[in-house]
Amino acid sequence: MSPDLLFHPAVAAWFSRCFAAPTAAQAQAWPAIHAGQHVLIAAPTGSGKTLAAFLSAIDTLVRRGIDGDLSDETQVVYVSPLKALSNDIRRNLEIPLAGIREILREKGLPEVEIRTWVRTGDTPAGERDRMRRRPPHIVVTTPESLYVLLGSDSGRAMLETTRTVIVDEIHAIAPNKRGSHLALSLERLDALCGKPLQRIGLSATQKPIETVSRFLVGGGKNDTEPACTIVDTGHRRARDLALEVPSSPLEAVMSADVWGEVYDRLAELIEAHRTTLVFVNTRRLSERVTRHLSERLGEERLAAHHGSLSKEHRLDAERRLQGGELKALVATASLELGIDIGEVDLVCQLGSPRSIASFLQRVGRSGHAVNGTPKGRLFPLSRDDLVECAALVDSANRGELDRLVIPEQPLDVLAQQIVAEVAARDWSEQDLYARLRRAWPYRALQREQFGEVLRMLAEGFASRRGRRGAALHYDAVNGV
Repeated sequence: MSPDLLFHPAVAAWFSRCFAAPTAAQAQAWPAIHAGQHVLIAAPTGSGKTLAAFLSAIDTLVRRGIDGDLSDETQVVYVSPLKALSNDIRRNLEIPLAGIREILREKGLPEVEIRTWVRTGDTPAGERDRMRRRPPHIVVTTPESLYVLLGSDSGRAMLETTRTVIVDEIHAIAPNKRGSHLALSLERLDALCGKPLQRIGLSATQKPIETVSRFLVGGGKNDTEPACTIVDTGHRRARDLALEVPSSPLEAVMSADVWGEVYDRLAELIEAHRTTLVFVNTRRLSERVTRHLSERLGEERLAAHHGSLSKEHRLDAERRLQGGELKALVATASLELGIDIGEVDLVCQLGSPRSIASFLQRVGRSGHAVNGTPKGRLFPLSRDDLVECAALVDSANRGELDRLVIPEQPLDVLAQQIVAEVAARDWSEQDLYARLRRAWPYRALQREQFGEVLRMLAEGFASRRGRRGAALHYDAVNGV
């Protein structure tokens, strides 16, 4: 559907000025988001998913601002799986906001100040204090920082006016305990706001996609599932994929000579392309590969990027690659998920990434545009790795996907979330059980299991010094 029919004229004008037309994902998602439905957008990298979610939220804020009804309160919470991605999203938000402000001035309409804030473990204490005094309209955060905000009085006061939650890269969170943790946090956020919030999920296409949609929206009252509109534009796209096998035979463990061949071939590929991303599976290997490639290409032309580096080093490496100062960046999964690092011509993967989804996600960092063609080269590092890498390329070419498996009711995560929630407010045992069971991973949680977790948290555990470790007070008589 055309933006002109859905958005405020200033928002539609900005979009038309910057883009020729909506992508398929945007055209299908906007009417459903505009209607207030829960929406899961599943599409390949570079298909405009993030803007599909954000532009509707921005439009609502712009309309309220023009009407003079935009208060200093948080209305949108955006959850991303990486701290680095949170900072990237803020940069991408500032561009449309600045463009829309300019068009409002041109049209003689009131200026609307929409404030955004990134809240992660990297956020300085002084900035946190400022946000408590004047809440932002859009909070960009991680699952862990959302949990922290829900556990503090100031965080809860800021979040209780939320209307929309956007969960980015949901496929990277759902199959592990971070996803279980986030699912419970979203139910706690709904309880804090006193109403079901609109949930928008952004995902690379997964199998089965219906499971991801259920994970996003959870269960409703009486165990019914809230409706979720799935916008799936497919994961099949043209890709240039190939294996890079050294001339020397691969063994069970790579010898120094074979590593030398790999480094030489990598250097050759990097020189033949404008910008290259080299993905490895460990931080230690990232540093090692960077050192060897620097000897061949020059130290100033390469950098490493991984989670152990400081925020400043990561941002500097991303900025230098985007600005054309670097020929290549050697990264772990820290650059796998959607961070905007400009145009990348080639992605090289050292060793199997262990899943089809990760491989496609990483290769998708190249040709990162609506009509771009991702280009990837996969370097097996052992004989066993060669078999797996060949299967990966074959699966990608045939359009196969990994089957996503969501952990079922991990009780350690449940215990942690119960303690955090009852530290913020008192709950009746039955109401808390009903609320937490709405989270999809806990839909089958038995009353007896919930009771056992409560007793463990209330009574602690036995040690040689007696019982210790009680984390909450449980009034069994009144069920509070």
